[in-house]
Amino acid sequence: MAAVGNKKEVAVAKLVAGRKPAAAKELVVKAAGSTRAKKPEAAAKVVSERIVAVKAEAPEKARKTKLVRDSFTMPEDEYAVLGQVKKACLKAGIEVKKSQLLRIGLVLLSRSGTPELKKLIAELAPLKAGRPKKEK
Repeated sequence: MAAVGNKKEVAVAKLVAGRKPAAAKELVVKAAGSTRAKKPEAAAKVVSERIVAVKAEAPEKARKTKLVRDSFTMPEDEYAVLGQVKKACLKAGIEVKKSQLLRIGLVLLSRSGTPELKKLIAELAPLKAGRPKKEK
């Protein structure tokens, strides 16, 4: 970061950079009395100009994708396929998680055409909704 003022002004500018306007204004007013300018209004203007300079230099942060946790039920034999594919990947030197395999499957399904997707859905065995009962 390039020097845009004295250390205190730069520190205030960094603090204000991520704040909401009301909180930023409060920090600028507090800093205004301690800057080199004689009038608080002029000091606030100097600090706010430096804040703009610091914001212009700061790189934009990438927003994190929100994760969703869900549960589902599938037949044992289909679940076993996940394990088989995972073992095959590990044997080939590819470290993969079951959730990654499911996500890859979704990507492949989204790339297939509607008629093919319709056919695959028709081939699936229907499942009873809800949690399976525990066996004793």
